[in-house]
Amino acid sequence: MDSKIVEALLEQALENGCALYMSIVNLGEVIYITERERGLAKAQQVLARIDELPIIVVDSDRRCALAAARIKAHWPIAYADCYAAALCQVTDAVLVTGDPEFVPLEAAGVVKINWIVQPG
Repeated sequence: MDSKIVEALLEQALENGCALYMSIVNLGEVIYITERERGLAKAQQVLARIDELPIIVVDSDRRCALAAARIKAHWPIAYADCYAAALCQVTDAVLVTGDPEFVPLEAAGVVKINWIVQPG
């Protein structure tokens, strides 16, 4: 993963140059994976670090849930990933990812992507 892109975005957000969003569903995904792989203490540490970052964690609402459902109905991607794409739709944001699962969504114009690792 090219962490320079992520670092640059975090620096821009700190300087009020851009807003960074994360769905609460995706935050939960990060935390459960960390706890499963590294334990509760590490998950708590990761959550504390995320809370320090200039990231706006967005609670799911009806609009986002229905947008995620629509994406899931048409593309075979993980439901949590649908939330990331849906959040980009409702906030008119660009998805920052290296996950090749999003290639079909970008090709279909469902979401704009800033690739941190080019798929393929």
